[in-house]
Amino acid sequence: MIKDFKKGNSLVMVLVFSAVFIIVIGGMVGLAFQQNRLNKQKAGRELALQIAEAGLNYAKWRLAHYPDNLSSEERIYSDPQGGDLGIFKLEFDAVSHCGTNTSINITSVGQVYDYPQSTRILRANYSRPSVAEYAYIIDDNVWAGSDREIKGRYHANGGIRMDGETDSLVTSSKEEWNCTPSFGCSSPYEVKPGIFGDGEGQEQGLWQFPLEPIDFMGISVDLSQMRSLAQASGLYFPPAADFGYSSGRGYHVVFKNDGTFDLYVITGLDAAWGYNDDEDWHWDYHIIDSESFVDNYTLPGSCSLIFIEDDLWVEGEIFGKTTIVSADLINANEDTSVILNNNLTYTTKDGSDGLAIVGEKDVLIPLISPDKMELDGIFLAQKGRFGRNHYRWYYWPWHDRDLLEMHGSVVSKKRVGTQWTSGGSFVSGYRERENTYDRKLMTDPPPLLPAADNEYTFVKWEEVE
Repeated sequence: MIKDFKKGNSLVMVLVFSAVFIIVIGGMVGLAFQQNRLNKQKAGRELALQIAEAGLNYAKWRLAHYPDNLSSEERIYSDPQGGDLGIFKLEFDAVSHCGTNTSINITSVGQVYDYPQSTRILRANYSRPSVAEYAYIIDDNVWAGSDREIKGRYHANGGIRMDGETDSLVTSSKEEWNCTPSFGCSSPYEVKPGIFGDGEGQEQGLWQFPLEPIDFMGISVDLSQMRSLAQASGLYFPPAADFGYSSGRGYHVVFKNDGTFDLYVITGLDAAWGYNDDEDWHWDYHIIDSESFVDNYTLPGSCSLIFIEDDLWVEGEIFGKTTIVSADLINANEDTSVILNNNLTYTTKDGSDGLAIVGEKDVLIPLISPDKMELDGIFLAQKGRFGRNHYRWYYWPWHDRDLLEMHGSVVSKKRVGTQWTSGGSFVSGYRERENTYDRKLMTDPPPLLPAADNEYTFVKWEEVE
């Protein structure tokens, strides 16, 4: 019997190719299903992010209507056409100083019903932007010289002559202003735009005017509240003359890098012949001649607030966050000032340290100050100015200082100035000045730092892995 091998071979070939075809098709179908599942998971992760964002928006609404309700909450996220899609879970954590909530940290977890393992977590800080957002806020006309290097927002409610280097917005509330000889203009004055000068910011689109003025009264601290909080939870020191020192002329605070400070009562001051636009030539008593040690104090952890009911000299190294205030609320006709007689630095620049200094009148750098001076902090001259008086050449070498480096913010009621010129030539103060705002203090500032805006908003938000 003769067998038909050709038919048998054909059958084998058909079976082999069929098996290969089935395997290929099966793989392609499996790949398609796998790709479809991955696409759905990707869409699920994107939806989870949208749900988490919806949670933050709802949290903002809830805090606006029920600011004291900080309890956790879980809500269903629904679509009018698609029905219930998932849930968001909210947690609220208040940032509190001296018993007062200053901001709220919100955590929102978004989860999709179809893919419960694909969660997305967002964390946001809800607060009023603090004055730490700015390098300068000035309630007056101002001139920033060509030696200036300013990193951070610069705002004046008055006109600005900007000859310095800036990397952020420079804003003025004036459309135009009368520029006098004290700002380098012709006598008696020249009408200038709200911002003018040789700085490059205009070409970069950084100069904006006129803008709404910043309410300086709104960003001024409530000194009476500060004193009450310091007396209740922080540290309060009465006028030096009432503290057992009849010859007391003020206090000297030296911060230590261990979170403590040494306190001295100043018993003698030397004078220097200085000039500023408000007082003309006068004797300023800013040089410490004699003092008595009082004690070493530890900054209270729950309310790191110091209130000095007298003039204040301050220096040292800051550990942690603290606010120190100098004001006389006993004598209505007396306004105290702060003298920055030496360096003020943080132990670290990672945001864990922070200092706010509030002077009821001025915050000033005296004649006797470091040739290369470093100031870390936020400085508020509530009724006066931040600056350094003009001193004549016969105070050599103290009248001529080299470099002032500032890491933080200046808030000044009146015109600021740490350099004096005559006929375009340097005559007194600091030859070079560098200012950098402290971005890390925008959302977690020192206790009771005033806000630059009354409206609460998300100052920052980030996704948590």
